[in-house]
Amino acid sequence: MHDLVFVGFLAAFFACGFRRPFLLVLAYVYIDIVSPQRLTYVLLNAVPISLIAVALAVGAWMVCDDKRDSRFTPRQALILILLGYCYLTTQTADFPVEAAEKWDWVWKALAFAAFLPLTLRTRLRIEALLLFMILSAATIIIVGGIKTAVSGGGYGELNLMIDNNSGLYEGSTISTVAIAIIPAILWLMKYGTIFRPDWRVKGFGLALIFACLLIPVGTSARTGLLCIALLALLWLRTVKRKALYLGALAALALAAVPFLPSAFTQRMNTIQTYQADESASTRLAVWRWTIDYVKRHPFGGGFEAYRGNRIRYDLKPVDGAATAPVQAVDQARAYHSASFEMLGEQGYPGLALWLLINAIGLVRMEILRRRYRAPDGDQAWAGPLAGALQDGHLIYLLGAAFVGIAFQPFVYMLLGAQIGLDSYLARKRIEATVRLPFDRRLAPA
Repeated sequence: MHDLVFVGFLAAFFACGFRRPFLLVLAYVYIDIVSPQRLTYVLLNAVPISLIAVALAVGAWMVCDDKRDSRFTPRQALILILLGYCYLTTQTADFPVEAAEKWDWVWKALAFAAFLPLTLRTRLRIEALLLFMILSAATIIIVGGIKTAVSGGGYGELNLMIDNNSGLYEGSTISTVAIAIIPAILWLMKYGTIFRPDWRVKGFGLALIFACLLIPVGTSARTGLLCIALLALLWLRTVKRKALYLGALAALALAAVPFLPSAFTQRMNTIQTYQADESASTRLAVWRWTIDYVKRHPFGGGFEAYRGNRIRYDLKPVDGAATAPVQAVDQARAYHSASFEMLGEQGYPGLALWLLINAIGLVRMEILRRRYRAPDGDQAWAGPLAGALQDGHLIYLLGAAFVGIAFQPFVYMLLGAQIGLDSYLARKRIEATVRLPFDRRLAPA
């Protein structure tokens, strides 16, 4: 019965997509984020639903969709160049079998990110994409929030529907994504058109934001706490009464401390004593190893190259005692950082491409945020949306500094939404420029 619910839902989704082809794009978004095949026992596990969904989405766009307003942008070209470069490094990877396994899903994420903006021709489609991204992530976040409220969670103990600790089901990753989508949730609560911002939408949005804030508590992910702090700082640029905002923020933080589970507070205390924390110490050691490795292999070692590391690190006593540090040895330790993941696997060229793609996105969203800060009429939504996408992107980059999520599909969908918004607004500006002289000719003397 459990499997039949998922099968019936996806079958109905695909059926609607044959009438409205863009829904097939959203079906792939849902499948890629939620991974329903991992939530079922038999039926969906035997069928490549992700491949079927993307094939239908691309095929429907090629056959049925209006492509007059579609634009191919330089950032999409950079994503495809990164895709091609990753293919080359996979052919010469240090660990060919493991690299091929990661390539199987990385190429789909990059290819879909390059394709996605071509389908985002209207505001409605951009909003629908964000809505599906948020609601798909919410299926994981709401479960985690409820379990946190009931049990308090704990590091490595919060079960997010499955035991497989990968994708958005990994604690630090879902903590980063949960905080990164809060600005987009707030935008939908104010400017959404699919679900009008009435009391029900605002109530659900506030409840979902609360669940998002609970995820770092339930997973005890230090990355999540840093992301919350960055979100609070980013809001400073939009609030009018900054002193009142900071005071309210401090009061709220102090009021929340007594309600936090002890597992969370103990985990957060290790931020100050990182030299005594094994997780933090191994990260620093792996980063040093990666820098040394790429000096000898400037083009990287391909996917999963970290498996060749062997690191030594010292654990210092927490209480500052005079006892000598304890030396530990580890090997095949993951990068725990998107930047070092790109550096170790794709070398200097791959890291440069990845940084350039992200930097262009931040700059373009800042330009749009300022350009549409006080727009007229029906463009009042554009500036706030650019700001929300930029905030989410910045939060992702902070989380990615401590988590190996350089190729996380959710984030590349966020980049696709940025490109789609940029292209859509550029087209609207061109149309307005062309229409203005014509309107003046028709104006009475």
